[in-house]
Amino acid sequence: MLDAPKFGDRRPIRFYQSIIQCAGENKISWQEKGKIMKQSGTILMLLWALGVALPVSAGQDTVDTLVARYQDAMVDIRQQIHANPELGNSEHETAALVAKHLRSLDFDKVEVDVAHTGVVGILKGGKPGPVIAVRADMDALPVKEQTDLAFASTKTARWEGREVPVMHACGHDIHTAVALGVASVLAEMRDEIAGTVKFIFQPAEEGPPAGEEGGAPLMMEEGALENPRPEAIFALHASPDLQVGQLGYTSGPAMAAVDHFYITIKGKQSHGAQPHGSIDPVVMGSQAVMALQTIASRNVDPLEPAVVTVGMFQGGERFNIIPEQVKMEGTVRTYSADVRDMIERRMGEILDGTTRVGGGNFELRYDRVTPATINNPALTKMVVPGLIKTVGENGVKELKPTMGGEDFAFFSQEVPGFYFRLGTTAPGGESGGLHTPTFRGVDESVPVGIRAMSNVVLEYLQSR
Repeated sequence: MLDAPKFGDRRPIRFYQSIIQCAGENKISWQEKGKIMKQSGTILMLLWALGVALPVSAGQDTVDTLVARYQDAMVDIRQQIHANPELGNSEHETAALVAKHLRSLDFDKVEVDVAHTGVVGILKGGKPGPVIAVRADMDALPVKEQTDLAFASTKTARWEGREVPVMHACGHDIHTAVALGVASVLAEMRDEIAGTVKFIFQPAEEGPPAGEEGGAPLMMEEGALENPRPEAIFALHASPDLQVGQLGYTSGPAMAAVDHFYITIKGKQSHGAQPHGSIDPVVMGSQAVMALQTIASRNVDPLEPAVVTVGMFQGGERFNIIPEQVKMEGTVRTYSADVRDMIERRMGEILDGTTRVGGGNFELRYDRVTPATINNPALTKMVVPGLIKTVGENGVKELKPTMGGEDFAFFSQEVPGFYFRLGTTAPGGESGGLHTPTFRGVDESVPVGIRAMSNVVLEYLQSR
């Protein structure tokens, strides 16, 4: 015998709501809506009385309603964070704001001071299910802001022994505000959530100060992925190349591994008018810069992405003195572990040969900063419908891999990860690139990001 429907069952209400929404989209008159409601209501009540399963909204109306409720507050938070940026391992005010907000949402657990200034919050749903994680980075950059935003940063801070201007030139203020908005939405929906969501607010994504540990590796070392351990992790990043209302993703390899090299080439100092008495490190260094470019052009498979860039070349104190040494720094970007190993080896061989011929010597320090960010293909396929639900199919762009890097890769090496792009440029507007003084993500991107991440999370939990 079938069970009678219980008092308070909201399925008929949601069914009526879906009819109203459908009718509205097709521009049906209110008189026609009433007729549809009356006719469908008779069938609805009969099916309901018989206990037949009825179509229920997948939660989009709820997400949209809750985002509308919280978006103004989250925009205010974004502006507050943007106007008060903090550098890696020094995000004290930002972390305090994050922890206060999570506690106000009655999170089951809020842990602070993880990896210096990180915050980890745990929200348990009302139904059993998997554990997943959402990660947002909080740190700013030593960049002087050159935008006309009313809340533009005028802050400065100490960074590696000098006073520098500070700006959210990579959109981490937007990331943090979006994640707090997602926390707010899901906290309201907790009774319906089948699973647990862990929010990881990370410091020092751009790298910690010299001589300090930080970022994702230290968060993991201090247990951010444990107790409970998520089975999947999600993150987004501001993109000035996409307009507000557009989202982008890449399945599989998405962002490159990042390495940082330091080179010292040593020679013999001499008067600039007597070069024959020198071992000229400037000449050796110049030859090395050109030779290093042959690694990508002649040693790497042309179908394999690789970049070798010398970004700094410093030497000398006066125009008429050949210096004793020069220093160079730069970056290597790869996706293949074998190519990464080969480039490091070839750099040593090229520097050795160049300085031997010139009569000098060298030192090479090669730091592997982050691995490649790989979006798990199965996970990507599972949650992309959440992006489409947010902005429609035309608003979702499948992007090519980039040679930029992200320390989210440390998390996604441990558990399957999905990392997507949030459009932050106003339609018809302009923005500088990431890490530039003129980057200007607009406030309107915040509610889009909240909806997108909320839908991605719910899409995964519902599929599980």
